[in-house]
Amino acid sequence: MLKNKLTDLSIIILNYNSGVYLQKCLESINKSKINKYKIEIIIADNASTDTSFQNIQTIKSTNKQISFKFLHIEKNLGFATGNNRGLKVIDKDSKYVLFLNPDTVVESNTFAKMISFFEKNEKVDAATCFIKLAITGKLQPECHRGFPTPWRSFSYFTGLYKLFPKTNFFNGYFLGNLNTQKTHKIEACVGAFLMVKKNVGQEINWWNEKYFFYGEDLDFCYQLFKRGYNLYFYPFCKITHFQGVSSGLISKSKNISQASRQTKVKVALASTQAMKIFYQENLLKDYSFPMKSLVMSGIKILEFYRVSKAKYL
Repeated sequence: MLKNKLTDLSIIILNYNSGVYLQKCLESINKSKINKYKIEIIIADNASTDTSFQNIQTIKSTNKQISFKFLHIEKNLGFATGNNRGLKVIDKDSKYVLFLNPDTVVESNTFAKMISFFEKNEKVDAATCFIKLAITGKLQPECHRGFPTPWRSFSYFTGLYKLFPKTNFFNGYFLGNLNTQKTHKIEACVGAFLMVKKNVGQEINWWNEKYFFYGEDLDFCYQLFKRGYNLYFYPFCKITHFQGVSSGLISKSKNISQASRQTKVKVALASTQAMKIFYQENLLKDYSFPMKSLVMSGIKILEFYRVSKAKYL
């Protein structure tokens, strides 16, 4: 570590049965060009049943400006609670916190570019980058999205948005009217890569532990929005995401996932439970009774579909 140098960025990587991908993630981090910054990496393990956590504990930082910390969590507490546990061991003087998925590979200048982006733009309270899906090589849509109002959700789940993908009216779910090659404000992003000023995260009380898996990143972004904080999409640094490694719920990733059928069903249930929690806590109070009933019925139908599909993935 650098003496007399405060930590600029604390990175929390929450691991759960990520196989070799966690090691690949740390290897990519070790190749990072940090410039003048000091970074700490907290690898928190959510009671994995594979050997992914054991396999990486011998990995040492090859950069004196990067330090590794290892945290074992006694049982699988879910994404929100697991990340909150990781927050308890970060450097008290760090300025920024980045939540990074273990099934990602970062480019060498990712962290330095993101810190510089924050430092040069005071209005940036939180940000994500261009997340490229390993399977398709394209942008992961969830890293650039709007809040799921009933109309946006209907347009998305029925596929209507595909007819008019560049419009906000039909594709507000993924903010289709905005240019993903330019920097701009967005409403929400995925938790695979979410960087935030530490004081801002403390203000919104970090992650809502009512969520187990899925939805917690959307809720996090909504709390930022409610308090007037700015979340930005910054496309000039990229990471690669092997989406679905832990959950097994993404059909395109089924060949790289080690998730059991039981895990897939559990994740499918959690995804729709997360929708219920998000609507109940943030949106339903503004809707009429018929609309509330319609929304909850739609979630119930989606739950049946996802659980049925998960049983055969």
